[in-house]
Amino acid sequence: MKVNIFSPAKFCILHSAFCITVAAFCILLYSSCSDYLDMPSDGRVELEDVFAQRNTIVDYYQSLLGEMPPVGFTYASRQVTPLAVFCDEAEDVNNQVSGAPYYWYNGATTASFNPLYSSTATVTNSGDIIIYNTNAWLYYFALIRRCNTFLQQIPSNTAIDIKDVEVEGMIAEVKVLRAFAYLQLMKRYGRVPLTDTPYDAAHDYAKDTRASIAQITDFIITQCDEALATPENEAQDMAFLWTPRSNTQRTKIPRAFAWAVKSQTALYAASPLFYEDGSKYDWSKAAEITKAALDQCLEHGYTLYNRAMNDDMNAKTLNTYGYYFIQRADPTRALDKETIFESKLQASIWTYAALPIVQGGLTAGPCPSQELVDAYEMQETGLPISDPASGYDETNPYNGRDPRFYASIYYNGALFKWVKGASQYLTPRFYDNRLNGGMTVTLKSDTTTITTTGDTSYIETGYLGGTIDYDEAYLIFEYTSNQAVDGAYFYVATGTSAIPTSPYKSAPITLSKADAWTTYRYDLRDFMDKYEFGKLSSHRLGLKLNGTGLNMEIRGLKIEMATPPRPLTSVETYVGGNCGISDNTSEIRRTRTGYYLRKFNSAVSETGNNDDGYFKIFRLAELYLNFAEAAYNASTPEQKYGDLSATDAVNAVRARADMPPLPAGLSKDAFEERYRNERRVELAFEEHRFFDVRRWKILSETDRGVHGMRITMKNPPADSTFVYEPVPMVTRQTYADKYLLYPIPQTEVNKMLQYTGTSWQNPGWN
Repeated sequence: MKVNIFSPAKFCILHSAFCITVAAFCILLYSSCSDYLDMPSDGRVELEDVFAQRNTIVDYYQSLLGEMPPVGFTYASRQVTPLAVFCDEAEDVNNQVSGAPYYWYNGATTASFNPLYSSTATVTNSGDIIIYNTNAWLYYFALIRRCNTFLQQIPSNTAIDIKDVEVEGMIAEVKVLRAFAYLQLMKRYGRVPLTDTPYDAAHDYAKDTRASIAQITDFIITQCDEALATPENEAQDMAFLWTPRSNTQRTKIPRAFAWAVKSQTALYAASPLFYEDGSKYDWSKAAEITKAALDQCLEHGYTLYNRAMNDDMNAKTLNTYGYYFIQRADPTRALDKETIFESKLQASIWTYAALPIVQGGLTAGPCPSQELVDAYEMQETGLPISDPASGYDETNPYNGRDPRFYASIYYNGALFKWVKGASQYLTPRFYDNRLNGGMTVTLKSDTTTITTTGDTSYIETGYLGGTIDYDEAYLIFEYTSNQAVDGAYFYVATGTSAIPTSPYKSAPITLSKADAWTTYRYDLRDFMDKYEFGKLSSHRLGLKLNGTGLNMEIRGLKIEMATPPRPLTSVETYVGGNCGISDNTSEIRRTRTGYYLRKFNSAVSETGNNDDGYFKIFRLAELYLNFAEAAYNASTPEQKYGDLSATDAVNAVRARADMPPLPAGLSKDAFEERYRNERRVELAFEEHRFFDVRRWKILSETDRGVHGMRITMKNPPADSTFVYEPVPMVTRQTYADKYLLYPIPQTEVNKMLQYTGTSWQNPGWN
């Protein structure tokens, strides 16, 4: 059968803004799952041609990886917001203004209108098209169909000049991607139809059924197991790897991803919302699967992120936990050994969850709830604030709390490391210059690779195009190098000048040999004193290197400027403060709850410099917590599974945060309360809580509405003592049992009712 599709260049749905228009994307995406049939030929490349040569096969595979959905501020179309505002983690500042949160809070959701869906498309600077949380049912079935097409076509083309290890690797990753798509559907809709082949024109939809949770779980785990059975072949770039071989392989799915999918799937299948009587996927099976996933990741070098803080880190955040969420993960795991997979969409907290004192901020966005704030325990005792022995002081409520609180939330009295008027000037990456003197330079998306063949080499940036007129300026970059470089120096080049002479060059510098990514920081004040560096648009920055046989990688090149001292600004969320709470529903730059989001936010982010982090899709801490939940439910909190108990797993996560261990001997009920609180705190704002309260079936306890903290001064100026008054936010209408699952889109329900005579709609949405 001939199937006509877009040419490989045009077939990448989310990969490149130059490859497909948003209109074409929407036409494809908004076809129903029963309409994913093949179109008549229109002269474009046919499917057999796509799978007839290596390059187009690889293009198709890479376009599939590019469709991994982003996580983060991807909800709503007017003011983007995170999933946290649709559960008890936060209240969106637009809680009384038309928009997705408002409609959600007011129970406007129907099978024909889901506020969690949006068709807004944004083209990023890198050319990616990001579709903000479009209709999940249609999106994931479209992705599954493309995976099915790939897996159906590629095995039959054995005559193509392509290595077996490449074919095996691509097949493994696409199977895991398809499994991940089914996991996302199960989390949102429960039972869904299973298919492992693309529907053809003769497909009989009358025979389609919604699979059981056990069947879906079985399919997902089997797909991951088949992928993991593929030889590792760590020496081959396109093999199914534990560790991608370069930072340019960010979209590549690592083997740990498959284990993480298995872990989360088993946990959900055993949870109260999804467990089916008699299913083999009970808590015991989930504990077995999650322990294996955790063991495999630990065996292959994954660890909880716990780097020692340095000056650069201290300038951006408060502690290691905070820094983990603003540092971009490196797929090679040279520095970040916790992240399994990271979202491709950079957060923009300073824009969409901004303090009013932040330059360029648009909205306060997702304001953390008092319920979330109260979940952070006391650090010294390790006890919940509700415990009389905890040491909590109602008159000084933000003192002595879990360090994760300070890294995640701005509260009244928090110190903001604000540099008014300062900025970070990002230069273009190094490029091969005519003066290279014997070297090759390879430019990749975020890394420049330099290989020298002559003794002296010169490389330069593009034109700076800006002014460096601050009291401090530092050149900063990360590099790896197979050998030390002595006698190198930086220089300023203007126009088409030849090799520079004094005073345009720096004193000699040494770049040490570096097997792992190493940060280099150079004080530019010497340049600034001798020469008006950066004040002409024709200026370029150069680097002279010595030595043959040098293999060096450079990334993250930037010039950081500041006017010291950097003042610490107190965040005042009391009524009338610089970030004070507001009851004005149209004033969206001020918090509704008395709190602002800090997690993922770098203190140096502002207009022209987004230094914020990327949301994690999977990370090692989740595997520890998944195991703990399955293990204590299957037996007791102290029961060992090999070398680890549920208590041990939770304590490992707490230890990284500098929190005392949970006490031994907790009853199952007491442990459950502490565990759920720990999960809430550790994974806050990471798209877990929304699904957790549903799979635990406690939605009616958590989602009737949240509170904020209204803070006033008792009698200023004579008495500036603060008075703390919890205040309710808007009452929400999203706690009924029907909200445990998404409604299946009504158009799909109608079509399948016509085909099968059965309504596929989830309970309560008819």
